Amino acid sequence: MSHALVVTAHGGPEVLAVQPQERPEPGPGEVLIEVAASGVNFIDVYQREGIYPLPTPFTLGMEGAGRVLAVGADVEQVTPGQVVAWAMTNGSAATYAVVPARTCVPVPDGVDPVVAAAVLLQGMTAQFLTTDTHPVREGTVALVHAAAGGVGQLLVQLLKAKGATVIATAGSAEKCATAAARGADHTIDYSEVDDLAAAIRAVTPDGRGVEVAYDGVGAATFDASLASLRPRGTLAIFGAASGPVPPVDVQRLNAGGSLFLTRPSLAHHISDRRDLEARAAEVFAAVADGSLAVTIGGRHPLAEAATAYAALESRSTQGKLVLIP
Repeated sequence: MSHALVVTAHGGPEVLAVQPQERPEPGPGEVLIEVAASGVNFIDVYQREGIYPLPTPFTLGMEGAGRVLAVGADVEQVTPGQVVAWAMTNGSAATYAVVPARTCVPVPDGVDPVVAAAVLLQGMTAQFLTTDTHPVREGTVALVHAAAGGVGQLLVQLLKAKGATVIATAGSAEKCATAAARGADHTIDYSEVDDLAAAIRAVTPDGRGVEVAYDGVGAATFDASLASLRPRGTLAIFGAASGPVPPVDVQRLNAGGSLFLTRPSLAHHISDRRDLEARAAEVFAAVADGSLAVTIGGRHPLAEAATAYAALESRSTQGKLVLIP
């Protein structure tokens, strides 16, 4: 029996339901995939809650990996039998998913499909943040919030590979130890400090602050992120795990030293097929050669999806959670 994880109405984890699913058929330009795993991401939460509204009911999940069973007309990117992964495409948390062929990328032989599902969305996010949003170079001083989380661990590793000095924050000593194990030069347990920005500045050269701050937490860390920047520094808000950032007076950017503030999204960095292929290939190559470690913090059947999302939203997890149909 095949199943799908359905959002029955906008709301909390309680609105999720595992429902029977007929095996779908791919239309023109589409691919039918037997899903090996789907990733658990905050964008799923935003869709479920209606912050990013979709008409209900709908099948949850924006990322996955699995084997191609069939292709529709006019599909040239993939072939039946091939293992592929995809991101930013709805309907992944199911036994079978039909996705646009243009969103699929091949999974190399050396990469487990479950790992591919766990790393693609967050890995490409970390990739564009460190190459496009702020091109990191040798000597860059960077701040990473929630550094033990899925994106956080990947960011720390990519930053270190580029020669950056990394200051990592997390919410417990255990999570700080995880960030340090991934290569962070300095770790700060933000539950133990009264002035987070001061603590960050204290470990930067001459107390100048960081060149770039990567913030996927949002409301709870925004002020500290902004205050930790050196003149002409960049704050990249790429998520809102603690809630959205309130409206900002742009004069704060002037007062802080001609600062840059951006809210980038993965969708805008993979809309071109060439960009998607290049970013995915770079992430998978790093996973395959062992230079990018992926922590899977939990593997859950669809029936435990509410538990998985509740853990994600409580920010108690480390690494990436995946659902196994």
